Amino acid sequence: MELLRSNLSRVQIPEPTHRIYKHECCLSFDTPRSEGGLFVDMNSFLAFGKDYVGWNHEKTGNPVYLHIKETPKSVPEDRPLKKPTLLAIGVDGGFDNNETEYEESYSIVILPDFVSLPFPSVELPEKVRIAVDTVLSAVGAERREQVAAWTAEEKKVSEHALTLQQLKSGVVIPPSGWKCAKCDKKENLWLNLTDGMILCGRKNWDGTGGNNHAVEHYKETSYPLAVKLGTITADLEAADVYSYPEDDSVLDPHLAQHLAHFGIDFSSMQKTEMTTAERELDQNTNFDWNRIQESGKELVPVFGPGYTGLVNLGNSCYLAATMQILFSTHSFISRYFSHQSLKLAFEMAPADPTLDLNMQLTKLGHGLLSGKYSIPVTEKDAATGDARQEGIPPRMFKSVVAAGHAEFSSMRQQDALDFFLHLLDKVERGSNTRPDLDPTRSFKFGVEEKILCSSGKVSYNKREDCILSLNIPLQEATNKDELEAFNNQKAGEGLEENNMSIDEIVRPRVPLEACLATFASPEQIHDYYSTALKGKTTAIKTTGLTSFPDYLVLHMRKFVMEAGWVPKKLDVYIDVPDVIDISHMRSKGLQPGEELLPDGVPEEVVESAQPVANEEIVAQLVSMGFNQLHCQKAAINTSNAGVEEAMTWLLSHMDDPDIDAPISNQTSDVDQSSVDTLISFGFAEQVARKALKASGGDIEKATDWIFNNPNASVSDMDVSSSNSVQTPAQSALLPDGGGRYKLFGIVSHMGTSTHCGHYVAHILKEGRWVIFNDSKVGISTDPPKDMGYLYFFQRLDN
Repeated sequence: MELLRSNLSRVQIPEPTHRIYKHECCLSFDTPRSEGGLFVDMNSFLAFGKDYVGWNHEKTGNPVYLHIKETPKSVPEDRPLKKPTLLAIGVDGGFDNNETEYEESYSIVILPDFVSLPFPSVELPEKVRIAVDTVLSAVGAERREQVAAWTAEEKKVSEHALTLQQLKSGVVIPPSGWKCAKCDKKENLWLNLTDGMILCGRKNWDGTGGNNHAVEHYKETSYPLAVKLGTITADLEAADVYSYPEDDSVLDPHLAQHLAHFGIDFSSMQKTEMTTAERELDQNTNFDWNRIQESGKELVPVFGPGYTGLVNLGNSCYLAATMQILFSTHSFISRYFSHQSLKLAFEMAPADPTLDLNMQLTKLGHGLLSGKYSIPVTEKDAATGDARQEGIPPRMFKSVVAAGHAEFSSMRQQDALDFFLHLLDKVERGSNTRPDLDPTRSFKFGVEEKILCSSGKVSYNKREDCILSLNIPLQEATNKDELEAFNNQKAGEGLEENNMSIDEIVRPRVPLEACLATFASPEQIHDYYSTALKGKTTAIKTTGLTSFPDYLVLHMRKFVMEAGWVPKKLDVYIDVPDVIDISHMRSKGLQPGEELLPDGVPEEVVESAQPVANEEIVAQLVSMGFNQLHCQKAAINTSNAGVEEAMTWLLSHMDDPDIDAPISNQTSDVDQSSVDTLISFGFAEQVARKALKASGGDIEKATDWIFNNPNASVSDMDVSSSNSVQTPAQSALLPDGGGRYKLFGIVSHMGTSTHCGHYVAHILKEGRWVIFNDSKVGISTDPPKDMGYLYFFQRLDN
């Protein structure tokens, strides 16, 4: 007790603004349930596991810690599961996974000798008692910043409910016995509140649900509101009302009046259907990983170093799949595991290591690769009967990598490709003082675009990239005869795919080689200003690679427009071999006998290259119900490439914080640091400023703008040869080697959009394929090589 009193000056009573960590170690994934418990620094309120608290004492000198230990309570094995009533995890009414209950015990520990004093105790100094009580009653920073829960947003009153026009059709809706007016569906039925039509709901991504007749009726009539039959009871607020123009579940304050118009007495009706939110809850409750991937296969769990699962924090599967593959590459393993210890990262970290990307990547790397947390729990998985692991929750990593990003810091599903690019950008920026240690360079390669003018002269534009984004040429399908026969059968027998078994459906099969050939094939550029002809002409652009990266990432563009300009995910198989050779894609640079286009693009031509949205593309997107401004931005940001490309961009950027900001091509002020960044890429200052003005100051968009507007930049680009990218320093850092690559990782996606559904990773480890489905890790018997969204290849050198 005297030792504690002598260190009272190092004890702090937390203020409301303090971030208090008490659920997870800042340097590892130890928790109060770990063997050594958790130690909370009573000065900084950071938490440390038993093996790491001594490092903090050495670094800070803080001696007083609150020790928290949780031990399992004994409970009956036949305890019944609570049925969830709320779409949430870790909150009252949410999911109950029948997890073990724990009881907590506390003590005050003084380092370096780990002198322990019991808590609670009236003998403890008042300052200590108050400080500890405040820590225990506070919401932990881990859960405050990243709550492992998702809940349906509060419904809003529909603007259409207040002015709804109802037709005097004389339609009377019976209390039961409903059927879709356009098919035989008797479930998932929606009553249109304007004309009384009863139609089936949308088709789900897994083939269940309706036949889209209700939403098609809205597109034909623009009648805005529908209520789901079977959800109407005396509690009208609980009824499922959907607004098609607002594309959301809404409240209709006049629902009683609108139902009475069709003779419906809501007070006597019984609930027979789940609402949209309840159905989503039910789907999550009954989530079956074998149904998502490798359905029907008995997957054998695997444990040990490199086989650690990641806990889903609530729609974080995109992060889990991406990080599992990144930490299977030598560059990330070396940087954050084999060549950097946790202690070294902690010593280099700022006062709060939870805010340091290097520290949290090192923590994640050691958590995934050490094998410390990849061990079977004592329970058996109730669903499979197989031993399982708990996995590690990447909360602190997600918090720091998503800081300042509106989408990744949310609990919504995200595009795995967007996250991959975002992470590489963050890591690269954090490595600017030691580029030799930057693991993202292993993904970088040079891209060279050769533009051949009709005068016979050429120009060369160069840039860096870390993915090859590939279109899928359906016309190159290898099973055209089978496809034609299948389509003829469907048409002749009036069959719909949702009524057919998976084995009966024939999908196009396109070789990966055809996708790569499309990327490298010549492309016409219309209205290209030739400095040789001093006028506009048609030029030919071909694209090649100036270097081959250690790891090649291929992105498959699977979103297209079907009849009626409806966006959908391309239902196609890509035949991907285990080994590919892209040697033929190497760019040769300026060749003997080639003559460069002269410099000196007139100022008026450069100004005319300012992006303007193609009116036809915008009109087609607007006709689908999208906002005019959003459509213009989509066209501009895809260089008016086409409706499909604009739609893909639009679906990926609907939640951008600046999506509603006006388009401004004449911004006079641009950030000088952004200009300097583009200059460091090898662009002239004048072109950098024009690009930033045209792109609203966004560096990434500005870079794309430069390469999509060669007239604005041809005179300022490096046009010497493909042996030098923008600068010698950058060229020296780009990896290079042969063109043969071996497939080692796949990120596959289930769902209608990259922003919904589920992501899973398959990785080739120790000669066998392994599936990583959040916290579940097992040996894969049938990896979906033909269904990938992202493919990861490793270069094979001699």
